[in-house]
Amino acid sequence: MSNNQNLKDVLESFRSGDITLQEAETQISGLRLDIVGDYARIDSGRSVRCGIPEVVLAENKDTDHLLEIVEAMVTGNGRCIASRVLDFQAGELEKLCKRLGYEFTYNPKGRTFVASRVPPPEKTGGIVGIVTAGTSDIRVAEEARVIAEEMGCVVKTAYDVGAAGIHRLFPVIKDLLDVHAFVVCAGREGTLPTVIAGLVDKPVVGVPVSVGYGFMGEGQAALASMLQSCAVLTVVNIDAGFTAGAYAARIANQVVLK
Repeated sequence: MSNNQNLKDVLESFRSGDITLQEAETQISGLRLDIVGDYARIDSGRSVRCGIPEVVLAENKDTDHLLEIVEAMVTGNGRCIASRVLDFQAGELEKLCKRLGYEFTYNPKGRTFVASRVPPPEKTGGIVGIVTAGTSDIRVAEEARVIAEEMGCVVKTAYDVGAAGIHRLFPVIKDLLDVHAFVVCAGREGTLPTVIAGLVDKPVVGVPVSVGYGFMGEGQAALASMLQSCAVLTVVNIDAGFTAGAYAARIANQVVLK
C-alpha cells in the first residue's frame, strides 16, 4: 500500500469519526516519508510509529549521499543518528554540521555520529545495563549505548567482566540490579550472556561479537553458543549493537510506561 493510500485511510477515519484529531495527527506523523533524490526514502515517522528512530547505516554509502540524507533527516526530524561511520565519513559529517550550525557527537569507538538542531531526547526513566566480556567487545557495546540513550534511556556500563575471571562479574551484577534490561556483548565462546541470564530477573539480550580466530571464529562460535543457551536469552546477529540497544531500550521504556 502506498503512502498516499495510507494517508487517505487516516483522513477517511477521521472524517467518519472513527478516530480523534490527535489520533489522526499521530498516525499521519508515523506515515511520513521524506524522499532524497532518487536514492533514499527516509522513514521519518518511524520513531512515532515504532518508538525507535530511523538510523542511517553509513557503511558502503556514497559520501555525498550520506551527507544529503543526514541533512534531510536533521531538517525533517531535528535529529539524525548514523551508524558504522568511518573516520573519513565522520570528518565530512563534522564539516556539514559546522556549516549548517548543527550540534554533533562522534563516538569513534562505537562508530556512531549524531547530528542535531534540537535538544537531546528527554529521559524516559528507562535504564539499560550494557556489559561486555572483553575489552575487544566495547565497540559493539558503544553502538548499543548510543541508540539506547537516543531513545531516552539512562545507560549503565560494565566492561571486561568475562567468564575467564568470573569473580569480576559479581560486584557488577550488584551495581546493575536497578536496570530494566541488559545488553551483554561477548566474542570467542560467547559464555557471558548465558551466565548473566542465569543470575538476574531482567530480560537479557546477547550480542555475539566478531572476536576470536580459527575454527568458528569471527563471532560464529559465540552466536552458536548463545542460541543454545540454557538460560532464557534473546540473541541478535553478530555485531548487531544497534539492534540490541534498541530492543533493550524499547523494553525499558515499556516498563516505565506501565
